[in-house]
Amino acid sequence: MKGGFYGLRGKQISLILVALVCTTVLIWGWEKTPILTSLLPPQGRLSQFSPEILMGAPTVNTIASKPHISAVTDKEVVDEVEGHHFDAGNQSDPIQISPETGKTETNVTTAPFVKKGDILEKEIEKEQKGKHSDAADRMDLEKSSPAEDRACSYAKGKWVPDDSRPLYSGLGCKQWLSSMWACHLTQRTDFAYEKLRWKPKNCAMEEFTRSKFLRRMQNKTIAFVGDSLGRQQFQSLMCMVTGGEEMPDVLDVGREYGLVKARGAIRPDGWAYRFPSTNTTILYYWSASLCDLEPLNITNPASDYAMHLDRPPAFLQRFLPNFDILVLNTGHHWNRGKFQANRWVMHVGGVPNTNRKIADVGNAKNFTIYSVVHWVNSQLPKHPGLKAFFRTISPRHFFNGDWNTGGTCDNTTPSEGKEVLQDESSDPLASGAVIGTEVTLLDITAISQLRDEGHISRYSIRATPGMQDCLHWCLPGVPDTWNELLFAQL
Repeated sequence: MKGGFYGLRGKQISLILVALVCTTVLIWGWEKTPILTSLLPPQGRLSQFSPEILMGAPTVNTIASKPHISAVTDKEVVDEVEGHHFDAGNQSDPIQISPETGKTETNVTTAPFVKKGDILEKEIEKEQKGKHSDAADRMDLEKSSPAEDRACSYAKGKWVPDDSRPLYSGLGCKQWLSSMWACHLTQRTDFAYEKLRWKPKNCAMEEFTRSKFLRRMQNKTIAFVGDSLGRQQFQSLMCMVTGGEEMPDVLDVGREYGLVKARGAIRPDGWAYRFPSTNTTILYYWSASLCDLEPLNITNPASDYAMHLDRPPAFLQRFLPNFDILVLNTGHHWNRGKFQANRWVMHVGGVPNTNRKIADVGNAKNFTIYSVVHWVNSQLPKHPGLKAFFRTISPRHFFNGDWNTGGTCDNTTPSEGKEVLQDESSDPLASGAVIGTEVTLLDITAISQLRDEGHISRYSIRATPGMQDCLHWCLPGVPDTWNELLFAQL
């Protein structure tokens, strides 16, 4: 006798209903039971729109086997005064240009799926940082905000007076510190800028000490690759690690990295020093654009240079496996004046660029930063011990004009406030480039924006009047804080 749905008997219908009820109960119980939930397969990736349209991972032409070529020649504009020849560059949103096709594309980024285990690991890491942080800061933190509001951000906070600063003497660190950046050697008489310490909001930053840094960096190499602001950070760290004292036992190992002064060059392309007690190496390589530079005619000293926007520097390709910590920066050389002075000619895909969008200097800068960040990110799985940072741009402070129109920065107290409250970075290009990668943002732009009194200004070692340097910083000074932020994140 037929009955039920499409001829199913009543007994069959009952069995189906029982099976459905059991399945529902099983699924509910599985989701509510932690042990069972841990056995569930991971969810799929969650897509979202990025605040900036990502370029994706451009194809990078590797040339690791190419011999190292020095780019710093007597024809190059000296980078000690580079702040007088350019501005911060175009901070516009990066366009999407495929290195393979040269066509403009529109993409959205895919956010990496975060598993519960990843969140737990981050909380454990945060807890470990808290155990080693300054006790006074931790007590202030407990009083200032409820637990649910505490989200540690090193880029948010305020500058506070601290008599324990500076961490080294501007008169004593002559072995590592360039004299034109040691403001104690100039006519400057006010040094209040040395007595400010950065205090992050909602987290206590671990105190930097020479011994802790060397222990943490035992048998490791930290490399700074970038422009002269990267060089300032490198010299700052050398002074911080040595306490500004002469250390004849520190070894110059520049030759291991090809960092020797070439014939006709003003200086070598960088420096590398090793602390024998812990086998710690600190290195700097000059790469103002983070592009690979290749002379178009190697036999002609006046040759133009192919500026390969989609290739990281050959030095970086060759020596990346040697590094444990990498800090990249670029920004202030991206203008037509620098391109002409350095004879840089844009290349993409190994040939001169013909794409009009990339030909715009701001877009070329965007293209390059995304390219180098994604290349580094692609290399991280091959070097599990490597931690990479991209440092945001260091701000300039020319008031009432520019470098060549009477711009100045000769005040002795900060004029732009003492606190950063914003959540977003003041360098959207750099912050956008690291989204979806394992490259960490070293965000120093907004905190440095408040420190307009800390620049070289009108002072010089020769006491000669001239244009003010409102780009580079007096040392000791603001770049020391960049290294404190870096140390706290190692």
